[in-house]
Amino acid sequence: MLSAIGRTEDVRFSPDNRLLAIAGFGRKRCLILRIEVEPASDGPEVTIHDYMELTSDCIGEVHGLDFIDDRTLAVANRDGLVGIFSLPAGEPAGRSLEISPRRQIKSGLFCKLRTPGSIAVRRESPSRTSLLVCNNYTHRVTRHVVDRRLGYRALRNQVLLKRGLDIPDGIALSHDGQWVAISSHGTKDVKVYSLSGPLGPDTEPAGILENANYPHGLRFTADDRHVLVADAGSPRLHVYDSEGGWSGRRTPSRSLVVLDDETFLRGRNSDEEGGPKGLDIDRSNNVVALTCEEQTLAFYSLASIIGRAAQRLEPELTRP
Repeated sequence: MLSAIGRTEDVRFSPDNRLLAIAGFGRKRCLILRIEVEPASDGPEVTIHDYMELTSDCIGEVHGLDFIDDRTLAVANRDGLVGIFSLPAGEPAGRSLEISPRRQIKSGLFCKLRTPGSIAVRRESPSRTSLLVCNNYTHRVTRHVVDRRLGYRALRNQVLLKRGLDIPDGIALSHDGQWVAISSHGTKDVKVYSLSGPLGPDTEPAGILENANYPHGLRFTADDRHVLVADAGSPRLHVYDSEGGWSGRRTPSRSLVVLDDETFLRGRNSDEEGGPKGLDIDRSNNVVALTCEEQTLAFYSLASIIGRAAQRLEPELTRP
């Protein structure tokens, strides 16, 4: 299934760290892996036990995904809308299933979803969740507040951020709730906005992470001291250090080669392609998962990424 999924985009661990979801953009499906992460003397070990493949009339060119809870997945389709799905009951068992959404988010009259890409889930209350959605080609991030008790009906839709963004292609929230980082493909950087005050289309970014070429997936480490950025336009993963906060401009503290030359050049259809795209850090803060079309899945030790300035990293695992 990994070799057959085709072009991939984002990747996401479930809150309980037992599942890993991969966005199968090219073949219009989601691949769900049942995984186990265990500590070991020479670094974390990852085992893939099982999988299931999900298709739907409401899963198209799936670009972004995030878990609302352990069994509920929000899926953003660049050629459509955002769907909220309950994962099928039982073990994955290598099944290929067609499923229906519990809800499609169509947005409001004055806040249209167009070309939704990466998505981030933010818990607002026990029943309410905000979906922060990168609208790739309208160059803005929208916010959609949904309520589980109402079948995930959207209660509020708004344009959250726009200034400084040119094709927002990835989004991540800090764990302390103070920052949101957004990859800006067209400006070749990552914009970081403060969540400590009101947000709107004219809110200026507080910080800018530079020299990222064509940034895509990104994540804060658990202590919010680092941001990892996948560079779709190079074979590299960039690491940025907070230095006590995320305001101001900064360049990578280190850049690590995560694709060999042959793999990178095989996917090099343009200056904007070939490199890693999807990126996530597991919930134990030990494992980094990366995905792109030519290397569907690779795992790395987080300590090996932020702990030393290596020129090249070999993946801990590239296939189950």
